[in-house]
Amino acid sequence: MVCTMAFLRALLSSARTFRYGPGLSAGLPADDAVLLDAPDEWLSPALVAAALGEYEPAAKLLATTRDAADWETRDRALARLVAFARGRDGWLTGWLAAAPRDPDALLVKAALAVRRAWESPAHSELLREVGPLITAATEADPRDPVPWRLALDHARGTHAPHTVFESLWEQAVRRCTHHYGTHVSALRYLSAEWYGSHRECFDFAERAAEDAARDSLVQALPVRAAFALLRDEKAAARANSVQVDRVDAAADLAIGLSAGFPAGDPWPAEVRNLLAYVLAARGRSAEALEQFRLIGTCATSFPWASVTGDTLGAFLDARADVRLRVASSTPLCGRPERGGLRGH
Repeated sequence: MVCTMAFLRALLSSARTFRYGPGLSAGLPADDAVLLDAPDEWLSPALVAAALGEYEPAAKLLATTRDAADWETRDRALARLVAFARGRDGWLTGWLAAAPRDPDALLVKAALAVRRAWESPAHSELLREVGPLITAATEADPRDPVPWRLALDHARGTHAPHTVFESLWEQAVRRCTHHYGTHVSALRYLSAEWYGSHRECFDFAERAAEDAARDSLVQALPVRAAFALLRDEKAAARANSVQVDRVDAAADLAIGLSAGFPAGDPWPAEVRNLLAYVLAARGRSAEALEQFRLIGTCATSFPWASVTGDTLGAFLDARADVRLRVASSTPLCGRPERGGLRGH
């Protein structure tokens, strides 16, 4: 009898998938159309010029963000330029030779050194060596909060005590109260993986989100804390009802943030990728599928790189799995199942 019922359930699931699977693909781009960490259109000219060894467009772009105090765009551009410079930094060498005291060139130099240090097994020792580069970047333009993000990452990697972290954090928020990048760096320091706990992570993230504007990416900090808990298998297995509720509340908050941006917008793409991961992990498959639709072609390395070395493959597999789960749980009559897809 048990075997017969299991067979019938599998048969019904297959029938649902066959019937509803194609329709659920509506709005999802084909696998070969999805791009990993595709650059924003406004950044492309600087990257193309850098590929030719020319630094002027990148210098102009970063100078514009600094003059306008557009720190979020500045940090985003910096991350993409540093990622490019990891393999081809001739344009940066030329820039530093032409303008050795340029605040933007010093920022890129420091950020590249920090990234390379973190990629080494001996990152603690290497990070200590790049400390003066971060100091030079912070002093080059005292208004800029972005170098303080580097300083917070540096503190985490060099095992700086909480007193040092708190001092750096004070300097960061003094320059920009709700800068997303510095908040993410602080959250990592406070994580259970480093020098804090899951509770500290959630407390910090929820307070920051409560104080930030509704359209600020800081609203996604709690879902980052949720991701950290879900990735910690032992902690997730021991999670109590309060922690489970905090994870779902974080996801709900991020859903609201995501809804404020157009579908396919690269600006919230990382938040949407992270949100899709968390929703799928919580069994909220229909909501995860909607985030995959909003993501469109904009897959991001985070969080999928934490799953496997095949980052794009992990994204595509998760998307396919969510679609299959939604299809297999849809009744053959086409009506939603009682209780929905959200479960604990």
